[in-house]
Amino acid sequence: MPRKIAFETLGCRLNQSESDSLSAQFIEGGWNVVDFKDQADVYVVNTCTVTNKADRTSRNTLGGPARRSPNAVVIATGCFVGSAREFFEQRQDVTYVVENAKKSGIFALVDAHFKGEIIPPDKLPSDLFAFTNGPRLLHTRAHIKIQDGCDNFCSFCIIPHVRGPAKSRPLSDILEEIQHTLALGYREIILTGVNISRYQDENTNFEALLETILQIPGDHRFRIPSIEPENLGERFLNLIGHPRLCPHLHLCLQSGSPRILLSMRREYTLENYRNLVQEIRKRSPAFSITTDVITGFPGESLDDLEATARAIREFGYLQTHVFKYSRREGTEADSMPFQIDEAEKTRRSQYLHQVGQEIQKREYELLLGQTQTVLVESFPSPGWAKGIGENYPPIRFYHPEALRGDFYMVKIIEVDTRGETLHLVGERITL
Repeated sequence: MPRKIAFETLGCRLNQSESDSLSAQFIEGGWNVVDFKDQADVYVVNTCTVTNKADRTSRNTLGGPARRSPNAVVIATGCFVGSAREFFEQRQDVTYVVENAKKSGIFALVDAHFKGEIIPPDKLPSDLFAFTNGPRLLHTRAHIKIQDGCDNFCSFCIIPHVRGPAKSRPLSDILEEIQHTLALGYREIILTGVNISRYQDENTNFEALLETILQIPGDHRFRIPSIEPENLGERFLNLIGHPRLCPHLHLCLQSGSPRILLSMRREYTLENYRNLVQEIRKRSPAFSITTDVITGFPGESLDDLEATARAIREFGYLQTHVFKYSRREGTEADSMPFQIDEAEKTRRSQYLHQVGQEIQKREYELLLGQTQTVLVESFPSPGWAKGIGENYPPIRFYHPEALRGDFYMVKIIEVDTRGETLHLVGERITL
């Protein structure tokens, strides 16, 4: 019988893309990938450490497999591994601890284990970019990792300490991986990394990379999921409106207060950010922008909080992800004065979340009557398909013959406010 492996991925899209690649390796190696709650021979926990809550979730998740399957191999990897070495020294229920740089070697590690060989994880090769896409079994959208690490050292962020300095994947490898992925039948490719706007391979920066890959012919599209506002200039703006570039950008804001942005050591000002958004929408008025904001940063006043609320309203975000500031040992912000208590952080987070939802509903309503190209990802009920439009809204529409992973033209007819999250309802357009 084929052995079983289960993955639990916490945190960012980059972690998810790496887990997807590892899953594909095991499937091609004859393994069955099962749900993390099921019995398995191997459990891989791809951890996160971006907040204290992420640390707690990582610790709690690592304790589950041993209770379910006492004889299973348990592998911890991801960013929490880099920030909690003492924790792992005391754990008896984790078989292997694999740092991020060696994560791509997990298949070789497990394969050797079941052949009676022991490879110390620190002897695995370091290769941040040895991740490839497999058949469309797990997702309909493919991630391609172009970059890792970060040199920004924002005052609140632990990631540069655990992911290391910025490193870029060679352009030739990216192009080869894109061609491989398209040949597998994927229609949407997501460019991932820690700070992809800092991509630099010899004379090729991020803008030049984007120019190159958009020239690849075919009925597919590229999406930029998350990017920092710096380093995006005229060459990038000239690509807005390209038919193979999704009119959507997750453009990190973090705060609408110039004073707090400075204290966060962000690499842009609010005015820089505003100018970029205005230039994007000048070229494409319907362009969708989503964002992250942090509230409860040390010294954040109520005026600073209101500045962030005004920014959410001004920039018209399709989605606003609100995070409470989390103290991370080793960061500059951890030792800053005027730390804000958790109850007040929660109150501020709820307020900004409410503002974000109001703006999201407004932006969804602006899409009524418009047409979106939907990539079908799931079938929530008989006859109904659900997927993501090019502007990134979740859309469901009735089409009993819809195929997962295919594009369909859909006209938006309703904003569905039922349930915890907003959705759009559309009707299929037959050309």
